[in-house]
Amino acid sequence: MSCNDMEMKLYETWKSKATDADVAAELNAVEGKAEEISDRFYRYLEFGTGGLRGVIGAGTNRMNIYTVSMAAQALADYLANKGGEHAVAIGYDSRIKSDVFAKCAAATLASNGVKVYIFPELEPTPVLSYAVRELKCSAGIVITASHNPAKYNGFKCYGADGCQMTDGAAGEVYSFMQRLDIFDDVKRGDFDALMAEGKIAWIEDSLVESFLDAVEASSVNPGLCRDAGLKVIYTPLCGTGNKPVRAILKRIGIEDVTVVPEQELPDGNFPTCPYPNPEIREAFACALKLAETVQPDLLLATDPDCDRVGIAVKSADGYKLMSGNEVGAMMMNYMLSCRKEQGTLPANPVCVNTIVTSDLGNKIAEKYGCELRKVLTGFKYIGEIIGFLEADGEKERFIMGYEESYGYLCGTYARDKDAVVASMMICEMAAYYKKQGKSLLDVMDEIYAEFGCYRNRLLNYAFEGESGMKIMNGIMDKLRENPPAEIAGDKVVIASDYKLSVEKNLADGTQSEIKLPKSNVLAYKLENGGSFIVRPSGTEPKIKVYTAAVGTLESAEAKLDEFEKAANAIMGK
Repeated sequence: MSCNDMEMKLYETWKSKATDADVAAELNAVEGKAEEISDRFYRYLEFGTGGLRGVIGAGTNRMNIYTVSMAAQALADYLANKGGEHAVAIGYDSRIKSDVFAKCAAATLASNGVKVYIFPELEPTPVLSYAVRELKCSAGIVITASHNPAKYNGFKCYGADGCQMTDGAAGEVYSFMQRLDIFDDVKRGDFDALMAEGKIAWIEDSLVESFLDAVEASSVNPGLCRDAGLKVIYTPLCGTGNKPVRAILKRIGIEDVTVVPEQELPDGNFPTCPYPNPEIREAFACALKLAETVQPDLLLATDPDCDRVGIAVKSADGYKLMSGNEVGAMMMNYMLSCRKEQGTLPANPVCVNTIVTSDLGNKIAEKYGCELRKVLTGFKYIGEIIGFLEADGEKERFIMGYEESYGYLCGTYARDKDAVVASMMICEMAAYYKKQGKSLLDVMDEIYAEFGCYRNRLLNYAFEGESGMKIMNGIMDKLRENPPAEIAGDKVVIASDYKLSVEKNLADGTQSEIKLPKSNVLAYKLENGGSFIVRPSGTEPKIKVYTAAVGTLESAEAKLDEFEKAANAIMGK
């Protein structure tokens, strides 16, 4: 691959103007390497609804102090365009350069007259969501790349409501970003000097304590854990969960918590697992080894920014990982059943999950007379539902929201997924059922016995680099132009195109409008209750395929195997 004139011009400009030592060293290292230069400069990182996300390094297609400051400048311009005075709250996780990028963003915003509140140490993403509303900020920023590999970082932006930015707002910020010269149009001040001037302020510890108060208030059975004898192993996977998760478990009376020593302290290199992702078994390797001697009831793992949590449960033949679909459905069943029994379930309760989340939730909601609202992927859409209920004076109707990717929120204090409250609720559930002589696996078996065995499998297909983006776009275009009539031998009953907002019933030929924001998602409802959903990731160079089947455990898993073969063929793998 050769590097075109524009890419080479950008490279030369960066070589002459970039003063950051790490960036300058990398630019020198790739000199004369056309493919390396092209990959760093063939595009600017786009500011989407997830903000920026990319590999840490030198260039317009990398996360560095220049791209971060440029995004902060665009946010400042966006806020200035609205008129009035503004404040922004900033948080960050344990990733490489997260603290550096947080201070760069703070200095740029403060240099533009925006009041900045920043945490003095790394904190979970949901704490930032909470802080935005508590501090009455116009926006918020978290420097994180969630559970991506160590080479990634990101700039995640929030609105005044504590939700991740909407499509419209993100589009406006991106339009301001496109007008900027990354070196000449970005204000960069000195963080310490701006702090001394009072333009940047540390967020006080009392805010984190009030966050924990709000989490604890979401408990369904307060005090239940104190005499349950629950034994837990917890790993923060070298991220932000260590302090707040341990604090909330202590508050609710769970004293027997063993923290995985190799993964206790912050470390952006994540040396103990390939991906700090609680969805994969490799992330539990250290915890599972420790479990051989500790023999806990439950293993908990939170991702680096502590907005997702995964669990493994003790069984007769070792520890079994439970999926996000299972934990979300079980948590909803627990909250609805207990609150109904207590008489605290509101009239017309509301739960929320996403279009790629298991239909098992629909069955549970139906049993308890709960309205289950389906939204697009992205927890901001779940947070948005809370805002709608709040505007109607019906905030108390919200019970919980969840998504299959291990994100859960119980209560309305935050507007993003929260692994702190989810860790608390999971342990509370485990204690509640332990007192009945059941494990969480036993409870899941009971749910499957009542509603059917719903099995789901997420397939990820990576497409790296500039050529990868073209391949991804080509696959989606081909599916739109030639939609499948059947998948793995199962007829497509309903085909939905969320980009075109059209749902087609293939049995009778009718079609209807999808009343959700447009999104590049293709979904196929199949005969026999299965589904097959194709969605390019909004934050990573990959296509995700969500497959679902219902039946017995054996028949559903066999069908998922067939769906995986069909997906491999579609993706050319």
